[in-house]
Amino acid sequence: MTTPTQKLMVNGKDFSLDADPNMPVLWALRDILGLTGTKFGCGAGLCGACTIHVDGSPMRGCLTSLKQVQGKQVTTIEGLEAEKLKQAWLEHNVPQCGYCQAGQLMSAAALLTTTPKPTETQIVDAMSGNICRCGTYPRIKAAIQSASEA
Repeated sequence: MTTPTQKLMVNGKDFSLDADPNMPVLWALRDILGLTGTKFGCGAGLCGACTIHVDGSPMRGCLTSLKQVQGKQVTTIEGLEAEKLKQAWLEHNVPQCGYCQAGQLMSAAALLTTTPKPTETQIVDAMSGNICRCGTYPRIKAAIQSASEA
């Protein structure tokens, strides 16, 4: 039995993958395409480390199958074009261990796309699904506020 070819658009490029359509996008990105910026955290969609954008909306790569993204644009941290946000991240010294950073940035970028000037409550609500083991939540919030003002 042959594996069906999956068509995938990632960071503006087209790919054809011989992979099970039920494979989580996370594994296709990391193991097949070599895009390792998106991290595996909990495998249950609870921590946010695997956050990607699908047609601009944040989704958990560990819970999203290849068949769910057919014909849609997938953006990973490697393709994220949020320079003001990335700069604010550095200015506010957000990264510590760095493991959650890709997912945090992807969620923050999605927030700023839909809500360019978020309130503190909107930031907290939007980021509540992303866990930072190092506890840099105040810096994450400050970086998002700073990027929204830039």
